[in-house]
Amino acid sequence: MDSPRNPDRNSDRDPSGRRLLALLARNPGGSGWKTGLATVVGVAVALALSSLLIAVTGGSPLASVRALFQGSVADWTAWTSTLLYAAPLLLVAVGACVSARSGVFNIGQEGQVLVGALFAAWVGLRLAVTGPALLVVVLTVAALAGGAWAGLSSLMYRLRGVNVVVSTLLMTFVAQQLVAFAVNTPWLLRETRVGDAVVAPQSNPLPESALLGSIGEYPDLQVNGGLLIALAGAVAVATALARTRWGFRLTMLGLNPLAARHAGVRVGALGGAALVVSGAFAGLAGAVLLTSPVGVHRLQPGMAMNIGWDGLLVALVARNRPVPAVLFALLFGALRSGGGFLAATGVPPFIVDVVKVLLVLAFVAPPAVIAVIRRRASGARAAHAGHRSAPVAEGAAL
Repeated sequence: MDSPRNPDRNSDRDPSGRRLLALLARNPGGSGWKTGLATVVGVAVALALSSLLIAVTGGSPLASVRALFQGSVADWTAWTSTLLYAAPLLLVAVGACVSARSGVFNIGQEGQVLVGALFAAWVGLRLAVTGPALLVVVLTVAALAGGAWAGLSSLMYRLRGVNVVVSTLLMTFVAQQLVAFAVNTPWLLRETRVGDAVVAPQSNPLPESALLGSIGEYPDLQVNGGLLIALAGAVAVATALARTRWGFRLTMLGLNPLAARHAGVRVGALGGAALVVSGAFAGLAGAVLLTSPVGVHRLQPGMAMNIGWDGLLVALVARNRPVPAVLFALLFGALRSGGGFLAATGVPPFIVDVVKVLLVLAFVAPPAVIAVIRRRASGARAAHAGHRSAPVAEGAAL
């Protein structure tokens, strides 16, 4: 997403976050076993620190593990809850993989989720369409809204050179205020007052035809349509990145923008399109939150539930690869589903967030640390070789 007026004017400031992405998604070649071993050790350390933190706060590590297990994978009902959370997480992660592959660091998914849900609610409540067509329109509009919201950051960079990382982050707070305004304004989306009842800052419930259906019935396993959409999106993006010219160009742009430009790639347009696609997936995740049983089918200010932030973490842990993101979305979905059971053990809810952060560090840090160690070792060997060759150079000069 280089500026058309001066492609290199912001290279020192890294406006797209390319250097940060390279560090977080580092995968040093030839060190697979080292990375795997370091990751296993990191996960063990993360779990040990989590257990220690639970014990320090007065809880029981074993009881906490049992509670997480019971709430996430113990039975079909728990699995249903885990899959419901995994669907929007996977959608956000897949979109983040697209933008990251182009070298653009989008961290505004939380706001894009809210904007997608906002427009989905407006269309679902105002559009006079019946049957499955309404659901299709709701999902489509949410994706378009999320993509347009992310596209504003691309436009700000193109026109004024505004840092993409900063603008996507700050647009999240604008989205939060926009949703709060909409659900507190009667002529927009605030719920209809019935008699003298007190109205809450939320929208009316969406009609039945705008809701995603599920396969299976309680208490058996239920697979919501949102998960099928997320899986289809992950497969489609993984195939496009690996098998199409667009994916090849996107990868080339992320690895070396200068080489991509010399190869005829329209760097600015391709990077901006990747950011828009990322926002579209986040907006679609907002529609899934609104239309699936994971929520109450109403637009509410806090309905995003940090799905945008956690989805970004899923992409980082998966190292920006859509297929591994499926497994990590399930892991984070299990932590969310089982986290509600921790209250019964006396563990504060924020412990789950700490566990997620530690797991992210355990998966992301080892490749970057190994890369730094290898770089320093190479530098030390080069310095040692130069020191040994110095006398020969002096003799030759004489």
